[in-house]
Amino acid sequence: MSYEIRAQVALANRILVGEGVLDVFGHVSMRDPADPNRYWLSTAMAPVLVEPKDVIDYKLNSAPVTKTTEPLYSERVIHGAIYQARADVNAICHHHAASIMPFCISGVAIVPVSQLGATLGHKVPFWDSRDEFGDTNLLIVKDEEAASLARALGPHWAVLMKRHGATNVGRSLKEMVFRSVYFCRNADEQRGALALGAVDALSPGEIDKGLEIRPSPLNRAWDSWAARWKL
Repeated sequence: MSYEIRAQVALANRILVGEGVLDVFGHVSMRDPADPNRYWLSTAMAPVLVEPKDVIDYKLNSAPVTKTTEPLYSERVIHGAIYQARADVNAICHHHAASIMPFCISGVAIVPVSQLGATLGHKVPFWDSRDEFGDTNLLIVKDEEAASLARALGPHWAVLMKRHGATNVGRSLKEMVFRSVYFCRNADEQRGALALGAVDALSPGEIDKGLEIRPSPLNRAWDSWAARWKL
């Protein structure tokens, strides 16, 4: 089972690089389906290079289960804090996609503007490290910073981090990847509409009807991306 988990996390990294969510930085994790008090995340490297052997398991305090001499992501505390706060979350991606950075910088809210954009949900909250921690280097490396971010995420599926990036979550690895990809595509669509002068966002009822991702399109998208970006 552990190899299968590691392979899925590695593949998710490749997919999210290929679909423009991750670049040289960012990271993907998956909660252990057999032990909710552990999660799987690669050692620190560019996401496109992640292979199954690079994915290791962590406790929810973000300490590795088995000691390693490999470098670890300094922001892994983001994953541990969200898993502690949200029992329904089983996969997480932290990224700095170019499509969402103008929103992180400007403070303009990302809103669902298209059919698949409904999977964002009704709100994408903002989190600003300055509010509680003053001037930092913007990296989330302390437990208290990560806990604050998890509180800002609340019950939502994504949180924008001012001047930094975003964190997307899902109830499964496939769902998280789907939400992350269409989160970024919705941001591109919204920016395009803003450039034309108007944004006609989805209504609350439209969001309600499009929020749940049915198994058929979810699996179709995953299979298509997996075939393109396979290890």
